[in-house]
Amino acid sequence: MDENRGIFQDSTRASLTLLYNISRELASITDLRTTLARVLLLAVQTVGAERGSLVVLDALAQPVDAALVYKGKVLPHTFEQLQDILEKGLAGQVYRRREAVLVRDTRHDSRWLLRPDDAEEQSGAKSAICVPVLEKDLLLGVLTIVHPTPGIFTEEHLALVQAVADLAAIAVRNAQLYDSLNEARRRYMELFEDSVDPIFITDWTGHIVEANRQAEKVTGYSRAELRLLRVYDLHPPASEKSTAQYTEQVRKARPGEVLSYESRLVAKNGRMTDVQMHVRQVNFEAQHNLQWFARDISERKHFEALQEDLSSMIYHDLRSPLSNVFSSLEMLENLLPKDANPALNQVVNIALRSTERVQRLINSLLDIRRLEAGQPIARPRQVEASRLFDEVVAFIQPALKNKEQHLVLEFDGGDGQTTFQDFPPVWVDGDMIRRVLVNLLENAGKFTAEGGTLYAGARLRKDDILFWVRDTGAGIAPEIQEKIFDKFVSVQTGNTGHLPSMPKGLGLGLAFCRLAVQAHGGKIWVESQLGAGSTFFFTLPTNSAPVES
Repeated sequence: MDENRGIFQDSTRASLTLLYNISRELASITDLRTTLARVLLLAVQTVGAERGSLVVLDALAQPVDAALVYKGKVLPHTFEQLQDILEKGLAGQVYRRREAVLVRDTRHDSRWLLRPDDAEEQSGAKSAICVPVLEKDLLLGVLTIVHPTPGIFTEEHLALVQAVADLAAIAVRNAQLYDSLNEARRRYMELFEDSVDPIFITDWTGHIVEANRQAEKVTGYSRAELRLLRVYDLHPPASEKSTAQYTEQVRKARPGEVLSYESRLVAKNGRMTDVQMHVRQVNFEAQHNLQWFARDISERKHFEALQEDLSSMIYHDLRSPLSNVFSSLEMLENLLPKDANPALNQVVNIALRSTERVQRLINSLLDIRRLEAGQPIARPRQVEASRLFDEVVAFIQPALKNKEQHLVLEFDGGDGQTTFQDFPPVWVDGDMIRRVLVNLLENAGKFTAEGGTLYAGARLRKDDILFWVRDTGAGIAPEIQEKIFDKFVSVQTGNTGHLPSMPKGLGLGLAFCRLAVQAHGGKIWVESQLGAGSTFFFTLPTNSAPVES
């Protein structure tokens, strides 16, 4: 009895020693292949086994690595060997069922796949243990231990090998995570170094802690020199106050959110490059830092300068001769005798309207450029709202007459008695707001069928006047209702029965309308339903002073 107790105590002590040694060694190993080899060697040596295998699986349960040990030596292996281990015999059953298996004598267990060396004249019968390597419900691999003597393995050995497998699961998972982290870092550094844009990593005070090759190339500073600078030294903000404000804005940004602004990157030799700075929060080298991308926008700036030149050319080279053409056509219209051929009068009228249209387009282009640059309204003055409407309706009537369309005007003074003539004046650039109304009414006429009806009107409110123009066309889909106010966007709606589809154009009319209304301190929007037409609304304040830009 005492002898058996001593054997059990020795066995328990050996098991605890094995588990302790394995956990101690694995605590300092992060390389997966080294982890596998050490786990397997310690397990095989402790139970006196002849050979063993530890196969590791990926997330799709496919073999990705392994350790094979025979008589104390780690053997090389191929992918085909690993597939063979998992597809056949004992390891295959454990792989599929995720249950540990103890084979006391391989001669009498059908789960053991007999191999040539199992013959009596070779190494003969054996005993084996095979257990799944599990981390929670995730199968990470299969551990197999084989002893050359049948019947030597017991339930205690099985429990010991399973405990080894549990330790191996933790170690393998840690090694996989470490490898994944290193791989992610390697990919990040490749992208970081190979980026065509200069990239800077800074702390929250703007001091540079890392920069890529392109940053060195563009700035002319070495990395050692860049680490002595702040990112603001390379693109100075307007003031230290603005630096602090911008850093605070980045600090409050949501994770993953990128903040952008235009600036100039100053090189070591003083050369300046127009850039779009993009900044976001990142974790770099276990630190919470900022990442700055400096995208070169010199070509875009050059293109914008060309656009400015084009606008100037339009203003100087087209506007003046076009005004002469318009004046000449008006003179010609006045000189035509009353009994002139009606067709001749019609031709002159068409030419006059087309010339007026081109003039409005040129004026809209110039106004868009000026308003986008933040310039104030050029000629604000008090204008009677009713007079604006009267002038626009008179201008639009010929076009409506050609399509036999009707315009219905609706006005609401808010008290049930005020007429439109009693509306207070608005402080506006009269020509600009007239063009807004003309654009909206012309669009409404385009989208309304011949013989249809258009609606326009105004409502006096507390601090402003609400204007609207409504058509009975095909309507505008919700997803594009905001886009139609963008410059150079021309949206085509689908045809609905007899309703005309939206004609093609430069997409400047509504863009001008939005800029013009906003520059006057108002708002503009559209409400529309497919098949039921669209209503464009805009407001103009009734204050008695121009809106400050």
